[in-house]
Amino acid sequence: MSAGLKAARVKAGELEGAGAQTLVINGGRVVDGLGNQPQQVDVLIQESRIVQVGGDIPVPAGALQIDAAGCTVMPGLIDAHCHISFDESSSNDELFYHRSREGLAAIVAAANVQKLLRAGVTGFMDPDSLFEVGVDLRDAIEAGIVPGPRMSVGGNALLTAAGGTAGRLIPDAGRIGYGRVVNSPAEIVQEVRRQIKLGVDWIKVHVTGLTPRQKVKGEQQVWNATELKLVADTAHELGVPVVGHCRGATSVRDAANAGFDMILHATFMDEEALAAVVANEVPLVPTFTFQANLADYGTAIAASPELQALFRKEIADSAVMLQKAHAQGVPLLCGTESGFSLTPYGDWHYRELEVFVRDLGFTPLQAIHSATAQAARSLQLYGETGAIKPGLLADVIIVAGDVSQDVTLLGNPQNMRHVILNGHLVDLPAPRPRNDPPGWRVTSYGDRILHRSDGQ
Repeated sequence: MSAGLKAARVKAGELEGAGAQTLVINGGRVVDGLGNQPQQVDVLIQESRIVQVGGDIPVPAGALQIDAAGCTVMPGLIDAHCHISFDESSSNDELFYHRSREGLAAIVAAANVQKLLRAGVTGFMDPDSLFEVGVDLRDAIEAGIVPGPRMSVGGNALLTAAGGTAGRLIPDAGRIGYGRVVNSPAEIVQEVRRQIKLGVDWIKVHVTGLTPRQKVKGEQQVWNATELKLVADTAHELGVPVVGHCRGATSVRDAANAGFDMILHATFMDEEALAAVVANEVPLVPTFTFQANLADYGTAIAASPELQALFRKEIADSAVMLQKAHAQGVPLLCGTESGFSLTPYGDWHYRELEVFVRDLGFTPLQAIHSATAQAARSLQLYGETGAIKPGLLADVIIVAGDVSQDVTLLGNPQNMRHVILNGHLVDLPAPRPRNDPPGWRVTSYGDRILHRSDGQ
């Protein structure tokens, strides 16, 4: 649009002039993502940046005006834990033995990433991916080849031969699915350096896993403190941060003391683990959406009441220490682990905010802070995006209703009126129906057919 044209006007819900370089958002309730109270002010965006936030902003010639009356203007959501290559898998068998084609996995991921934009996600972290296709998808997005949010990525998760959450499905050596098994200090160093050469933003370590006869609550720590420090030191020497999957007190403690830059889950912390997190100022990404979905909606998929109760208890037990961490200044980030059958893309990216409010006692504004300004840490763009503030990157969503009072408004697609990424209005076409490629899903014969009605 040329600078000489009159200012155009767009009501919330309409989508015109998506290529405009200057935007003025009028009449909305601005939630800045920093925890401050909402204000009824205007927002001026030029090129890729927020230029001005305030009342009665003069409209530059040729600007596109967006009428946000009755809407919340806020930073786009940043999902700090999303597996874009998993394609809503229902089992580890599916991930490891049915997703055997790298090119197809990349194409499917490129289609799925657009669902995030429609849900108001303007950035996400993918800590590990099948075949390391996340690196290629990030590069394609940044090059303008594929539309998608800002993205930071890891390569393959580092595992020991003791395994990860997939237990015995993990081989003793080599790569499978999203994981790479390393068995010696030399292999650890070599793999970290290889991934950094590939171009990862993060090195991820599965610090805990599941073993058949473990005696601990949660997951078993399968890396020792010396190995964890070697990972962190090797990555840091080349300027790359490290993130750990930690479900258990000792794993959180040892990862924090080893110099990890972020911890996923951090469940079952004790006072010693909390002290290590606080002392080392390690951001935490609890990622309760998976558990919350099964606990709240598991009956729809025939989940056992015992499993639902177990997941509810995990959230409740872990919430106590996470609340203490938050009170002591530890950043808590919202991540949903979208990418599994319990957490489909585009549906649940708001859900962690709801859990933070319901189970961690956050106010809606605190939860928004965790899903925007704080979550920008996962993109390594803390202080660069995630807030409505002059000088920051213009990643903004306009949502019908008052999100500062009800974060679940973010979960209704009809409420997502506009998404602005890097200063540009994003076209949000309806999702296309799809099928699965041959062999993509686990299949079974079905339930047992018993000859005798009593099952004996």
